[in-house]
Amino acid sequence: MSQDCIFCKIVRGEIPCKKVYEDDEILAFHDIRPAAPVHFLIIPKQHIESLATADMSHQAVLGRMLAKAGELAVSQGLTDGFRTIVNTGRVGCQEVYHLHIHILGGPNPLGPMLAH
Repeated sequence: MSQDCIFCKIVRGEIPCKKVYEDDEILAFHDIRPAAPVHFLIIPKQHIESLATADMSHQAVLGRMLAKAGELAVSQGLTDGFRTIVNTGRVGCQEVYHLHIHILGGPNPLGPMLAH
């Protein structure tokens, strides 16, 4: 874990979160600045900077994150669909350099994927 990473601090319990799910490898919690009626993040507890730095040694935890996404989305009321986003690097608008998956949705369609 990184000492300065905000998500690592959340994993260690140093910063509170509104938890959706937790197991030995991953943590899911609500985003503090939601961009949709339902907006939560799924993160690995292990510090992985981004999708660009992930490698085959991270295969199991990456698979676990994606495999849990649907179940957690439905548990949060997203029974009619949801969007998953992984921002990577500066150009991908990654704000926190700890790999995370955004899960977003709500009662209405989210609109186009990218604003042009």
